[in-house]
Amino acid sequence: MSCRLDVNQIRRYLPHRYPFLLVDAVDDVIPGETIRAHKCVTANEELFSGHFPDNPVMPGVLQIEAMAQTAALLALLSGAKLDQDSSIYITGCDAAKFRRPVVPGDVMDIRAKVLKHKLGVWKFQCEVYVGEVMASRAELTATTAPKVKAPPIPEHLPPPPTW
Repeated sequence: MSCRLDVNQIRRYLPHRYPFLLVDAVDDVIPGETIRAHKCVTANEELFSGHFPDNPVMPGVLQIEAMAQTAALLALLSGAKLDQDSSIYITGCDAAKFRRPVVPGDVMDIRAKVLKHKLGVWKFQCEVYVGEVMASRAELTATTAPKVKAPPIPEHLPPPPTW
């Protein structure tokens, strides 16, 4: 069974929000197997004011993050279990390669394929294409784990304000 998801549906699965939600839509997903998503790269994104002002280029680390978010969606749509106290985390990134710059005006075609799933650990082959040209790729590993919690305020300090 394949299906499509828009950004509002994606937000129901992923905790990321602007400016860090890097998946605009899911174009096709076969749970347990593959997913294709995309991100439209626009010149007005905040990151381009510093990377780089006269030569805007999508940072490689954000391409990896877009792959990770797409892979996390695939895991969640394939049965990875989350609750209010857990999240999905990338635990490994191997064989990352960057083949061409991603620039404003490009549409990142983000693909992920399940390579392995065992005991709650997922391994994915991920790729980003712009048109027919591969821009980047990586093998990502992910698992679910408890959310990171802030340490308690020491007892001798006043409580923080509630806004």
